[in-house]
Amino acid sequence: MKIPFLSLFSGNGTRIHRECEDLLNVGEEDSVFRETIRSLRSKLEYKADMAGWKVLGITSSIAGEGKTLACVKIAVSMASTKRKRVLLVDADVRKGSLSRGMGIPIHPGLTEFLLGPATLESLIRQTAVQDLSIISAGRSISAPADVLSGDRFRAFVIEARKEYDVVLMDCPPVLPVADAMSIREVVDGFIFIYRAGFTPLNMFQQATEEIGEKKILGVVLNGVEPKSDRYYGRYYGSYYTSPKSKDHQG
Repeated sequence: MKIPFLSLFSGNGTRIHRECEDLLNVGEEDSVFRETIRSLRSKLEYKADMAGWKVLGITSSIAGEGKTLACVKIAVSMASTKRKRVLLVDADVRKGSLSRGMGIPIHPGLTEFLLGPATLESLIRQTAVQDLSIISAGRSISAPADVLSGDRFRAFVIEARKEYDVVLMDCPPVLPVADAMSIREVVDGFIFIYRAGFTPLNMFQQATEEIGEKKILGVVLNGVEPKSDRYYGRYYGSYYTSPKSKDHQG
């Protein structure tokens, strides 16, 4: 199986598996991390526009690889260009990590729509970022995989696709539960987060095989050994050097 490589996270990227942080502000002080996100956004936008993909899932093989913050950072970067209206959806209804990390109530949310009678419009919350809206996970339900494979979830995705330019879903990891496989049928594709030194390669291979090559837009490598601004400045001049670092250089 050939899976395109999209990007890697260094610096604050190694922290993106933590839960319940202020996800909007994590990594903002790290110039390398910020530039990595911009580069990833550009690649994703190009690939998605070429393929006509609008509804993308962010997932991983197992929990703890950093998919939730990656999802938030990609969504924020896309919305910040003011070219696209972005909807961020907490589709990991078992945990709701995105909802907590964004500081919004977990319910009402996606599961309220899936079980009815809530409407899409009634669940949308605006964020501090212009053109970025969010729908939280919703209340806990039994057998989420069954509910996510039903007609109501398909209706949700169809309506969201009409209302927004990009829909990014923070999805459950592939291997522990069947939820991601239910979501697979209605998203255009997945972005896989793979955390180096944490997830066994055979588990990553198993997860990508279950999803299928045609449904994978690419992989983002997390957990790379961080490099300093000075290291990047050596090779790329001032592009990766923070203003503070340049002041100290005189």
